[in-house]
Amino acid sequence: MENIQWLDEVMKRKEDFIKDLQGLLQIKSVLDEEGATPDAPLGQGIKDALNYLLELGQKDGFISKNVGNLAGHLEMGEGEELLGILGHVDVVPEGDGWSVDPYSGVIKDGKIYARGSSDDKGPTIAAYYGMKIVKELGLPLDKRVRLIIGTDEESDWRCVEHYFEKEEMPSIGFVPDADFPIIYAEKGISDYDIVQPVQKEQENSEVELLSFQSGRRYNMVPDYAEVHIKKHVEESSLAKRYQGFLQENQLEGNVSEREGQLIVTLVGISAHGAEPRNGKNAGIYMAQFLQSVALDLAGKRFVETVASFFKQSRGEVFDIAYQDDVSGDLTINVGVMDYRSEAGGRIGLNMRYPVTFDIESGKETIQAKLEEKGLQLANFSDAKPAYVKKDDPLIQTLQKVYEEQTGENAELLAIGGGTYARALDHAVAFGALFPGREDVMHQKDEYAIVDDLLRATAIYAQAIYELAKAK
Repeated sequence: MENIQWLDEVMKRKEDFIKDLQGLLQIKSVLDEEGATPDAPLGQGIKDALNYLLELGQKDGFISKNVGNLAGHLEMGEGEELLGILGHVDVVPEGDGWSVDPYSGVIKDGKIYARGSSDDKGPTIAAYYGMKIVKELGLPLDKRVRLIIGTDEESDWRCVEHYFEKEEMPSIGFVPDADFPIIYAEKGISDYDIVQPVQKEQENSEVELLSFQSGRRYNMVPDYAEVHIKKHVEESSLAKRYQGFLQENQLEGNVSEREGQLIVTLVGISAHGAEPRNGKNAGIYMAQFLQSVALDLAGKRFVETVASFFKQSRGEVFDIAYQDDVSGDLTINVGVMDYRSEAGGRIGLNMRYPVTFDIESGKETIQAKLEEKGLQLANFSDAKPAYVKKDDPLIQTLQKVYEEQTGENAELLAIGGGTYARALDHAVAFGALFPGREDVMHQKDEYAIVDDLLRATAIYAQAIYELAKAK
């Protein structure tokens, strides 16, 4: 059994792999709070994606279980110990500017395009097929193997929270939702809001800021911002200054007039919030421009708070800049900006902090800095870092598999992204993005290279066998 040609086994199943992946990609599984029902608590699309994978597994002979329509699992093998593989079928909103239908799964030039192709439906199907190959080869295992399917990874992780209230915790595991070779350290992740209470001051100003909207998710760099202002200024004057600003920063936008209001829009560049420098934050650039406009007091205050993050993504705004040798820099993404003159403002931040950072002290510092400015800290959530030491047997086994399958050194990595590895007691993130490949997660025209997904499947199949095989 030790001379299995894992990639050959994958290629025998290539057509079925692509068909099953396309079926999953064609389901728009974006969180839909408004459309939620008791039996579809995160929306019908997410429920459909979960059921698709559970039904696929049941058809292929796995034990299939739906856990409250928030998560589920597919299981094989026997034994006391449990090997867990955690993937997710929810996706971030598709956004604008795609050159193909974002839910088509179309293949062009060896790439399969769709929201979720790389994060995380493609890798989850790769892990599923890894299990399927081990099962179909009839290999002897002394552990149970369970593919745990999450549905709320891109938002609040209600799926794994609910799942582990009902189901057992795997003794070891890996997560196919990041980079190869192996991620042994993940930064902590905190989401929180800066709240600006409504202000009653009335005064004459060139421009009254009526609303400022940018961003859909805390963990995405916003690619669009829209501002409505009361017309106390000539449209042509503002537009001329704005066009100069856009040209200087290589951005696109527009100024228009409607019903006595000026509407200013800006198109930025979206990216994953783990590294804000990879995008151009439309809201922050908008605020940077609006600082040059004589705004009302409340509007000016909101804009200045947002603009303080202009090219300042390392915690400098709060005097909490920090880095360590294991996991690098602390980063802050300004993901959601929402201001209305009659209701005040909210700025939603996503902070990734190194594994050695003292989050409680950091929180106190942030709160103190905001209170100095009459702002409030609200809705603070914290997902602790994940870290498995380099000499751990789990890591050594995965290194061996990766090196045998690729012929390349299995370097250990640390990331700012948050994976389900931190939801387990003893797990690491393992693929499926290979070194040197473009990371297009959360971006328009997201794709996965088909041959890379097939290579990942071979790696996962061998890893599952090595971690769960009978001794």
